Amino acid sequence: MHNLSLYEIRNRLLKKDFSSVELTKCYLDRIEKFKHLNAFITVCADHALRSAQLSDKKISNGSARELEGIPLAIKDLFLTKGIRTTAGSRMLENFIPPYESTVSEKLLEAGAVFLGKTNMDEFAMGSANITSYYGNVINPWSIDKKLVPGGSSGGSAAAVAGHLCAAATGSDTGGSVRQPASFSGIVGLKPTYGRCSRYGMVAFASSLDQAGPMTKTVRDAAIFLKVIAGYDEKDSTSSRREVQDFESFTGKSIRGLRIGIPQEYRVKGMSEDVVEIWKKGAQMLKEAGAEIIDVSLPYSKYALPTYYIIAPAEASSNLARYDGVRYGFRAKGISLNDVYENTRGEGFGAEVKRRILIGTFVLSSGYYDAHYMKALKVQKLIRQDFLRAFENVDVLLTPTTPTSAFAFGEEPKDPVTMYLNDVFTVTANIAGLPGLSVPVGLDSQGRPLGLQLIAPHFMEELLIQVGSKLEEIANFPALKEVI
Repeated sequence: MHNLSLYEIRNRLLKKDFSSVELTKCYLDRIEKFKHLNAFITVCADHALRSAQLSDKKISNGSARELEGIPLAIKDLFLTKGIRTTAGSRMLENFIPPYESTVSEKLLEAGAVFLGKTNMDEFAMGSANITSYYGNVINPWSIDKKLVPGGSSGGSAAAVAGHLCAAATGSDTGGSVRQPASFSGIVGLKPTYGRCSRYGMVAFASSLDQAGPMTKTVRDAAIFLKVIAGYDEKDSTSSRREVQDFESFTGKSIRGLRIGIPQEYRVKGMSEDVVEIWKKGAQMLKEAGAEIIDVSLPYSKYALPTYYIIAPAEASSNLARYDGVRYGFRAKGISLNDVYENTRGEGFGAEVKRRILIGTFVLSSGYYDAHYMKALKVQKLIRQDFLRAFENVDVLLTPTTPTSAFAFGEEPKDPVTMYLNDVFTVTANIAGLPGLSVPVGLDSQGRPLGLQLIAPHFMEELLIQVGSKLEEIANFPALKEVI
């Protein structure tokens, strides 16, 4: 039962083919069995079993909620009341939140069972899940070599791909739901900025962060999104837009829809396998009745440098709160300045320090106008590119990543080259658009490859409609068992 989709689990729990307790025990056993994947930072076995027992009672008396009794994993970026939340860092190693994030609260209210908190790049800064204070996460697709699962939501991706949970939460600031989804052969959905509340998420870059589901199928993502979406008075950036029944758009015909192929996404360094799978995906949609149209997004070539100015700038501001005084890790020092310096020097890892320094630099006197203000102007131009493109097409189809997952030790040593992993995903965050990664095939080495769909603002239903059709035709061979 561990390899069933969330949709199948929901139906079979209601039919009482098995109980939530039985399913939860199955997943907990698998988490223990495949501990070497390092997908979880904290496992909440007792808490999960108590929740499962309550869910079984609700199912028995006919009062089941939308996700009743379904065991999920929560990225360790979402605050969970009474359950340790570390954000993959030493800084928050022993932090136990006094309140619940809105996203996790909505899941609990829908009857979900929390198995534990998944590993992630420290403060969500990374593309391979190799910056976590708690060690690397291993991609369950590792066969001949140990592969990275992508980042920063690599723990959630590994947990879903390895059948350690039914689905998981992720967060996406520059591709951190979609990129690991592609590397790990699962579905990853980044909603429109403001579609889901950010309240209770450990902030990286506040104008770019967005919560999203990581699931086995597009239908599962639609079910999940309906639960976590919606207005939240505790988040001033959350939208009052009506939440659709996203599940109802799965399986719908795409005949007559216009699919845009951005010419600028043919970049240097893309693997031939990615180029071929992109062509294949476009052909699949064409044969399903969609019209394929070439489009231009001329400013997208500036997206990556724009992102790596705006995101670090916001990170340097957000992470200023970790000073060793109010909460979190605290180093010793003779003076107050010593405490500040030692705490931040010892509490933050190398990648986080790098981004804080970049952000502080671009916000500093003399460089603010030259870098940060210019990046905001380019951000506006990138948004306008997309708005113009969507006058002629309904959805864009692009690769999710320029390559498949790489092995540990083969990752780029130069940080700038590593940042290129996000070249296809950052544009959606900069423009605030929804994006969906769907696994479509395997490369020549047997590693998963995903394709990305991008839709206009608050048109997640289009992503679900086109994504479910692409998924149906591709018939991706999901991982049967972890090695």
